[in-house]
Amino acid sequence: MNAPRFWLRDGLLPRLLQPVASRVATVTARRLAATEGVDPGCPVICVGNLTVGGQGKTPVVLAILAYLQAKGLTAFALTRGYGGSLPGPVWVDPAEHSAAEVGDEPLLLAATAPTIVAKDRAAGAQAARAAGAQVIVMDDGFQNPAVRKHVSLIVVDGGAGFGNGRVLPAGPLREPVAAGVARAQAVIRIGADRCGLAAHLPVGIPLLTAQLVPDGALAWRGRRVFAFAGIGRPQKFFDTLAGIGVEIAGTRAFADHRPYAATDLDALRRDAAAAGAALVTTAKDFARLLPEDRSGIEVLPVRLVFEAPDALDSVLAPVLERLR
Repeated sequence: MNAPRFWLRDGLLPRLLQPVASRVATVTARRLAATEGVDPGCPVICVGNLTVGGQGKTPVVLAILAYLQAKGLTAFALTRGYGGSLPGPVWVDPAEHSAAEVGDEPLLLAATAPTIVAKDRAAGAQAARAAGAQVIVMDDGFQNPAVRKHVSLIVVDGGAGFGNGRVLPAGPLREPVAAGVARAQAVIRIGADRCGLAAHLPVGIPLLTAQLVPDGALAWRGRRVFAFAGIGRPQKFFDTLAGIGVEIAGTRAFADHRPYAATDLDALRRDAAAAGAALVTTAKDFARLLPEDRSGIEVLPVRLVFEAPDALDSVLAPVLERLR
């Protein structure tokens, strides 16, 4: 699904839906308070968000996994596997599993670190620990109380922020900002703040800033492309291409996690050929394509770069101390 436009700004419809939103917030708060969560026996770092839709959690998880691996630690990724059919716990193998089975994001994570998909996060965390995990990094699950978190990080897209600031269905929030931030150890903002994000955050919460940086940007400069993406905010991908000097002949946006049908790909190839452009997409979208459908489609790889090189040191210090 695409997010409704009224989630971007306040108005009559969000106000009419506010009674339902208040009920949703109350139910979420009670659910979180009612469950203590299973401690799998090793530190758990949760990378989550407060809104529905992609905010850039997976690049943050990849960056944290790399950080922990550089410290010599055995870090596992744990994810629900949104869009996948396997309930798990299952150890993700990119050579055997498809996005239809485990979801697109787990395939990206599994290329970096051991990754377990589990609808039951507690069972997944225990499986990771039993397999030798010293640290578990959860991709999403901030509002899921099944597993005890030792460090929780909230990821926010600087270009989208918290939308109109209201809880579902009146807005994009899963819970009120104040309630969510109170359980977090830091907020990670990706991209420039175009929504006045700082004004919505309480004083004292650490705010880490980062950018998604394209790899091999010089090789793309001046190329003519037709771009497509089915992520939380496709425009962010199109803007990234434009920012590195790519000539964009056309774009097509799809819903986040949407599987691509043969008719979709045929239409994209026709449009790209008519425009005399190369067909390009994100790594996450590419992961959803069947191997036989990937021919002629290029990927712009990106990585998360923190503006302060030591940004994660103090935030993850409790995890490193526990392991010592």
